[in-house]
Amino acid sequence: MFYAGIDIAKHRHELCLVDETGKPVLQIFIENTHKGFEKLLQAINGLEVAPDGVRFCMEATGHYWLALYCHLKELDYKVSVINPIQSDALRNLYIRKIKTDEKDALLLAEMLRLGLAPEANLASETVMKLQTLSRIRIEFVHQIGALKNRVLGILDRIFPEYPKCFSNVFIRTSKELLKRYCEPEEIAELDISELTGFLKQHSRGRLGAERAEQIQALAKGTFGINLALDAFTLELRLMVEQVEFIEDQIAVIEEAINQVMEEMRPSPDTPYRHVLETIPGIGPVLAAAIIGEVGDISRFPNAKALVAYAGIDATVRSSGQFEGTRNRMSKRGSPVLRNSLWLAAVSARRFNPERKAFYELKCSQGKHSSVATGAVARRLVHLIYSLWKENRPFDPNYTWSPTNPNG
Repeated sequence: MFYAGIDIAKHRHELCLVDETGKPVLQIFIENTHKGFEKLLQAINGLEVAPDGVRFCMEATGHYWLALYCHLKELDYKVSVINPIQSDALRNLYIRKIKTDEKDALLLAEMLRLGLAPEANLASETVMKLQTLSRIRIEFVHQIGALKNRVLGILDRIFPEYPKCFSNVFIRTSKELLKRYCEPEEIAELDISELTGFLKQHSRGRLGAERAEQIQALAKGTFGINLALDAFTLELRLMVEQVEFIEDQIAVIEEAINQVMEEMRPSPDTPYRHVLETIPGIGPVLAAAIIGEVGDISRFPNAKALVAYAGIDATVRSSGQFEGTRNRMSKRGSPVLRNSLWLAAVSARRFNPERKAFYELKCSQGKHSSVATGAVARRLVHLIYSLWKENRPFDPNYTWSPTNPNG
């Protein structure tokens, strides 16, 4: 048996092959191309060994490992993919701090030879679709948040009273007003009947003369600056248009997510597409994100393993007679999964009576709201694991009975 460690990079990878004793027998670099892959195969064929006689190990470095992984799996090679955190931990065992591509490749081969790198398998195509769509959606949501903060920053300069005009600066009527009349002076000089008509049109009749008079009065008495006003108003209009553009893109992504989730419906007569959607606090978008990050639930032996994978488990500090009491959330797992579970917990503590009672109990014990929400998230993971593993929908009369009350 031979063990090959591959240090992944963007343009070329470093490969180190060792035998069962750990002795290096081959060390080459391969380009991240078809030509480089052929070079790898020729080197392996020179050893005159079958595909089951060679195992590969590589780090999940960005997305650069994916192509090589897929091509190796197509030829029935066993491939292990590890988190860089794992290899860093082993590298730190050595006294001398040496980090080169050759050393890293040898380290990966040794991890494989010692049985520290289990074989990896890619998720199904459906799961990969959900993962890709959910991640880009989250990225776009974060972009919108940043753009909205810039819009509010501009308004603080030129029209600080504007947020008082609407319940939310970013409702449809408000955005249309900011795109059409960027300067407070324009609103102040506008005929009140024209402003009233504009508001009625874009609010579908919900806003009228009273709101128009309020907005105009605030515009006339604004404490905003006039310095570089044309530049600020241009930026304001462009930022609002950018928010709307990304919101439209998010709607397209969510429609694509719904189509993929529809593929997972057990049968046409089933009212839900996945058991996760039956849990209060988890809708199609959050369900898709969780499924995309978890993949196959059967790869987790228990709910605690899923909690750890999400990074919502507590860190443990203990030495001798010392026991740490201020333990924090580890945050060592999937950030997308952790964020999705957190949002689901926030929703569950409002709409699920059992979760709400548990959250209020934690708060009554002096726990901070964030700590109590984290506890709700961990309990929610236990429920998710149970329902998903058994493929049964949520039952409102379900009673959670943990083996560990603090789990």
